[in-house]
Amino acid sequence: MILGIDTTTERLHLALVQDGRTWTRGVDVGVGRSHSGTLLPTLEELLATAGASPRDLTGVVACVGPGGFTSLRIGVATAEGLALTGLPTWGFSAFELRGRALREAGVAGPAWIVLDGQRQEAFAQLWGDGAGSPALKVPLADLARLVDGAPWWAPAGFRERALPHLPHPPVALPDEEAATLAGLAALCRDLPLGPPEAPLVPFYLRETDAELNFPEASVHLSEALRRGHAR
Repeated sequence: MILGIDTTTERLHLALVQDGRTWTRGVDVGVGRSHSGTLLPTLEELLATAGASPRDLTGVVACVGPGGFTSLRIGVATAEGLALTGLPTWGFSAFELRGRALREAGVAGPAWIVLDGQRQEAFAQLWGDGAGSPALKVPLADLARLVDGAPWWAPAGFRERALPHLPHPPVALPDEEAATLAGLAALCRDLPLGPPEAPLVPFYLRETDAELNFPEASVHLSEALRRGHAR
């Protein structure tokens, strides 16, 4: 049984996949609240619904970002904790999850996926059939220039903030939550076909507050880590 975890927004998404069967759960954690008090109880409930226990898990796929710094770390840390019991892990980006959600909802063509970058910024990446671009961090004011008339989509929690900066409405999904959970379940089926990743490395598109506010300390830390790896 493969477990899927996404903690990168104010909504927690979980999925369990086994032998063609799928169980999913989405929970509104709320802005400014931590996933730490929600993830494990929700996982226990989902396992119970599936008639399973943690011993039935055979692997974990987890979203490694970008997303909220604390919430992202909670999801990755949970996956890494399960890895300590011997479970293989696989990582996927928040863009990949939303791209799969669009595909599961029947949106085949390329579209810009726009995520909350906070600080009046957005994270964006072009996703879809044949599309390929690096993930970017851009000011909200530059979104129209970046998207340049192409289809775009943003999660519900960020859509209203992005919309005033874009010239046209986003791609509409009949049921965003169902599409996101279907995308997560699809990744639970597909990613374990490839080699596991260990450790999972969070995917950040911005510097941490410590790096911004204490650049000298960041340089010293990077140098210390470099020396440590060199030994």
